[in-house]
Amino acid sequence: MNIPDSIIETLQNDHNLTIAGGLSVSGGSINQVYRVETNNGPLFLKLNRSAPDDFFEMEAEGLRVLKSAGSGLRIPEVIAAERPSDNRPAFLLMEYIETGRSGDSFDFGEKLADLHKNGANLFGLDHNNYIGSLPQSNRQHYKWSDFFHEERILPQLQMAIDSGRMSRNAISQWNSLAKRLDDLLPFADPSLIHGDLWGGNYLFDTTGSAVLIDPAVYYGHPEMDLAFSKMFGGFSADFYEGYWSVTPPEPGFEERVPIYNLYPLLVHVNLFGGHYVSQAEGVLGRF
Repeated sequence: MNIPDSIIETLQNDHNLTIAGGLSVSGGSINQVYRVETNNGPLFLKLNRSAPDDFFEMEAEGLRVLKSAGSGLRIPEVIAAERPSDNRPAFLLMEYIETGRSGDSFDFGEKLADLHKNGANLFGLDHNNYIGSLPQSNRQHYKWSDFFHEERILPQLQMAIDSGRMSRNAISQWNSLAKRLDDLLPFADPSLIHGDLWGGNYLFDTTGSAVLIDPAVYYGHPEMDLAFSKMFGGFSADFYEGYWSVTPPEPGFEERVPIYNLYPLLVHVNLFGGHYVSQAEGVLGRF
């Protein structure tokens, strides 16, 4: 089964679960993931031996925030989120959602637009969290351009420079672009966003409904999610048509996508290096 005995004991003793078996399944490059057979049906288990102590607590909180938004998007129910102990790695236990063969992408787009209608007074969040395995600062700001500059781009850019993956010239290039953000990016009130909305972080269940997973939530510009969705080729045309049917696009959105996606590009620079470095440099040089 390969699930640590210490986790099985925690599930049995602290959560009244009887474990009948477990099967390793695919689920990304950061965590070990399992389908666990229990007396309450199949559950989804994620564990990580090297993650920060609050890593899964923050993921669980992000899922709860998304669920509380009432957008109609399906969000996995969190059963347990545990910090590591002396003899047990950190883990997250959720409901297991069976993946369907296809889904309603138009409905997905509509409901994402409804999610984005959940607002706040400030950009950011009342706590920090993670994007992938990297820390994500959510210190709150009144202006989107200030938040994007100080909490999104600068920390990732500094990390890339400190590691030697990017040159210090990138800072001056970005600072030049940052001065123009108010002119380049349209106004928007703070909107609840998923924060890491690429193709691997959603699925369709057996009813065809969209399910959001692995969030990096905060209150940001809603175009961030839409831009992120185009990071690796984009979602289906029906998805964007569904979204625009609720919230029509602001002119020039496609031209803004590279600016928004500088953030996930820099995250990928810091996680993986490689060709993501030249892509990020290309964005900085373009503007």
